[in-house]
Amino acid sequence: MSTTAVAPAPARAPGVAEPFRDAAQQADAATLGMWLFLATEMLFFGVLFFVYALARSRLPEAFAAASRQTSVLLGTTNTAVLLTSSFTMATAVRAAQLRRHGAAALLLLVTAVLGIAFAGIKLTEYGLDYRHHLVPVLDFAFDPRLARGALAFFWLYFTTTGLHLVHLTVGVGIALAFAWREWRRRGARLHEQVEIAGLYWHFVDLVWIFLYPCLYLVQRA
Repeated sequence: MSTTAVAPAPARAPGVAEPFRDAAQQADAATLGMWLFLATEMLFFGVLFFVYALARSRLPEAFAAASRQTSVLLGTTNTAVLLTSSFTMATAVRAAQLRRHGAAALLLLVTAVLGIAFAGIKLTEYGLDYRHHLVPVLDFAFDPRLARGALAFFWLYFTTTGLHLVHLTVGVGIALAFAWREWRRRGARLHEQVEIAGLYWHFVDLVWIFLYPCLYLVQRA
């Protein structure tokens, strides 16, 4: 009775999981997965932008009056904070690619701190909105002639900025986690994971770049 020898499976490189053939295939799959996730998120925000455009086209005067009640100073400051965080994240990705773990960890930490600063400014702005009676349901008061359109504006304002803040909070957690991993040099393919984290962070920044003019700059001149 003959037996057929079974060749042993080839050893996998460190950090390569089933069912991937090698590290390159695993990295491509992870990157594709993130792009697909971001595409679905963009579609979600796209629906909100479409609703905004439709409502603004029907109630332009009310939207302009409501937008003038937002704090352009705080909105512009937060825009500058996020643009700076995009730079630090891009630099962190480059440092991770060059295996400069200490620099990558520091830059990721700075990115997270900038994200926390953004959240703090935004929550401060929410407090001002409440004091000025601009929060739907809780405390809303506006010129009766424009109240209907202003209410629609502020529903969209709090929905879009609130969802953005949730995404930013997730991004801060990711940045802190990878800062720790870079500092401890945990992960065989860590630079690829940091690149994917960078994609998510830049998506969050991109959404704000569209929100800023829609919410803060409507007929400001």
